[in-house]
Amino acid sequence: MVSRSCCCFGSKPRASEGSDAAGNGAKVHTTNGIDLNPTSKAGAASQAGDINGAKPKSRGSTPGPVLVELFTSQGCTTSPAADLLISKLGQGDSSREVELDVPVIFLAYHVEYWDYLGWKDPFASSLWTVRQRAYSQSLEQDSIYTPQVVVQGRSQCLGSDTESVLSLIRSAPRFPFSEIKTTIARPSESSIEVSLSGPLRFKVEGYSLDILVALYENGLVTDCTKGENKGRLLTNDFVVRCLEKACTVKDVSARKTVTGKVTFNLWEGYSRSKCGLVMFFQNASTLEIQGAQSLELPDI
Repeated sequence: MVSRSCCCFGSKPRASEGSDAAGNGAKVHTTNGIDLNPTSKAGAASQAGDINGAKPKSRGSTPGPVLVELFTSQGCTTSPAADLLISKLGQGDSSREVELDVPVIFLAYHVEYWDYLGWKDPFASSLWTVRQRAYSQSLEQDSIYTPQVVVQGRSQCLGSDTESVLSLIRSAPRFPFSEIKTTIARPSESSIEVSLSGPLRFKVEGYSLDILVALYENGLVTDCTKGENKGRLLTNDFVVRCLEKACTVKDVSARKTVTGKVTFNLWEGYSRSKCGLVMFFQNASTLEIQGAQSLELPDI
């Protein structure tokens, strides 16, 4: 096995352009726009063990969290170190040397392009490779690789490089929370529906903004029997299982109400206690993130 700091996959991108439902009714939970706060250093004592945050806080004009997206693979020998890093940071279970002083939301996308090395990542999707390639274009990279961290859609670094990851997080721009309220329903045993409505609190002018919702899963443990990580017990958190666009807005005022809806089809073995939801706002052209919020996943 070759020792290396990352697994690089050749890619020549184009130049960048800039619980149960009863009868006919379903149980519904509405966040009322307040259950949307990520874990932070200040709340670590009272939120010990929370992942990506779940406790409501008065938001006011306080800047929201930084969105950190990890592109990883169980087939890459260097990815487990990055997986462990975001698990520790996201759960607040880290040493003082890597403690965060800004609120952060983590999402991990497992890519499939290392599956040919012998181990097929059970959480990988070609959709996440497409997303990584899009970032590669917008960030003017010549290739894609794992483990890669993208911070606020604006900067990137090696996902296992703790110092670089923390530096990008601390220097990333932060945006106020929106006033969007969400309603989460369970229309069937096999699906979850998220509806949203409310003002963004910032103007969108001259560009399109996508509002996306991700459903992620924590506490995944895999016994890897083949490939570069053969013989290792791999643990993964914040694994994105579904990502959908609720709506796209353009040329709207800060106070204009926007609406949208997504439906997630659930997988076998879905457990609410292991999962979470994230809503984030992304410039459709530059892919820059303009805010992110954790959503409480109710017991429905």
